[in-house]
Amino acid sequence: MKGAMRLKLFLLDNLIWVILAVFFLYNALFTDSFLKPENLVNIFYHSSVLSMLVLGQGIILLTGNIDLSIESTLAFAPAIAMLLSMKWIPGGLNPYVAILATLGVGALIGLMNGALVSRLGINSFILTLSVLIILRGLTLFLVPYSISRLGPVYGFLGSARIGEIPVAVILMLAAFLLMSVVLRSTPFGRHLLATGGNPTAAYVAGVPTKKMILLAFMMSGILAAVAGLLAAGRQDAVNNSMGKDMVMFTFAGAILGGCSLDGGKGTALGMLGGALLLGTISNALTLMGINVFILYAVYGFLIFVAVLLDRLRVKLRERIFFRENLRRLAAAEAATRAS
Repeated sequence: MKGAMRLKLFLLDNLIWVILAVFFLYNALFTDSFLKPENLVNIFYHSSVLSMLVLGQGIILLTGNIDLSIESTLAFAPAIAMLLSMKWIPGGLNPYVAILATLGVGALIGLMNGALVSRLGINSFILTLSVLIILRGLTLFLVPYSISRLGPVYGFLGSARIGEIPVAVILMLAAFLLMSVVLRSTPFGRHLLATGGNPTAAYVAGVPTKKMILLAFMMSGILAAVAGLLAAGRQDAVNNSMGKDMVMFTFAGAILGGCSLDGGKGTALGMLGGALLLGTISNALTLMGINVFILYAVYGFLIFVAVLLDRLRVKLRERIFFRENLRRLAAAEAATRAS
């Protein structure tokens, strides 16, 4: 493979970081207060909740499935933990147990979704759409008003800082770094990609595809619960609107970051880039004083761009390999004639 082709493929695979760098440079030059250290920290901090959801959605997309329920899991998991702590159990729960309960609820929701998709073959879009509505309805019923004053331990991840750096940012970066190592350097990561890339071939090759789908949904549920912990800790309260309308942005972030709706493609660092791009755009438009309704339209446009970029990336990759094959054939014919 020629150096030029390697460069093209590298830029194509890391397009999100090129876009993010260009957008960052533009705002650094033309947007007031954008480069202030506190604003840069703020971008990461306010991207942390969405980033956890983007990572969860990206893992599901790697298997060729979709999880619409994560935005409702974000609210439902901490709501159940807080109801157990403050109302349902006499004497309440130890705050550390409440954190584990939050993660456990997320894992159980993912387990249910994964089992129904992998074992019964239910379409993931329809299934998780119904779960999204069910969980949101239950959250509205169980938490008609906010549950506040959650305590310093339960709110630590969402509100605490180490120096000037929020703990939420450290947790976010650690999660993406860990997932990057898993996808690149472990059999689990390779099996996950193979499950979405070609499920039949992967199954014939010995990959436990059903188990991989099940585990992917569980990971998505746990990450949604972590996002719920961050959101609840940030506002020191659990309310029934947490995470509302965020699910479409999880697709935008994951697809902008290199995941494909066809499955089997994507990197954790690319997903991080997609989430940070969305956070940076939101921050920049807010600093510019853009009307909130225009802001909402911009978000919709970004989702459209993400889907368009997914198709464009596939077409460009096909064209690059097609031209490389033509070059090799021409070189082989020239060598045959010369001999």
